[in-house]
Amino acid sequence: MPQGIPDAASVETRTLEAFADTILPGIRRGPDDTTIAGRSHDAGAVEAGALELLRTPATGVTSGLGEFVDLLNDHARHHAALCSLDLTEEEPPFVQLPFEERTALVRALTAPGHPEKEFWVMLALFCNMAYDSAAHISTPVAIANGHPGLSAMGFAAPDEDGLLRFKEYSYGRPLARLHPDTTSSGSPA
Repeated sequence: MPQGIPDAASVETRTLEAFADTILPGIRRGPDDTTIAGRSHDAGAVEAGALELLRTPATGVTSGLGEFVDLLNDHARHHAALCSLDLTEEEPPFVQLPFEERTALVRALTAPGHPEKEFWVMLALFCNMAYDSAAHISTPVAIANGHPGLSAMGFAAPDEDGLLRFKEYSYGRPLARLHPDTTSSGSPA
């Protein structure tokens, strides 16, 4: 495990996985998995690499993840109290919330007017990016490894030389006729 990355059992990892799974639900990894709610029969944000993306320094959020986790668990404690839910010390508070309550809390945190909205929306966007674009790894590697998001979208495999090309138009037809002065490279004359 890279230095500075919390292990899979840490409060940070478990809380971030539960958040990512709330944004884009996935299948449980096993019967004892409490961070993944199991609201899908397919892979979700966690399996797509949401934590790896969140922990990529280029995101600009890496150094603040611990604070996000603490804040999210504080919000989860408050939410649980409002809903008369009993929490234990054995698991992070957000992980203990039933999926519907996780969703309700995230909806409240990302609602217009919430003072922390921009932070929670940013984390949610990174979770989606991990699934939709595999932004944390190269596209050819993601495709070769069967990345769940790119596979679900039917993303084409690269050609033998590793380059991605589209042999057919995405809508089955050209979107517009080429201008008569367009050069062979596709540039306007």
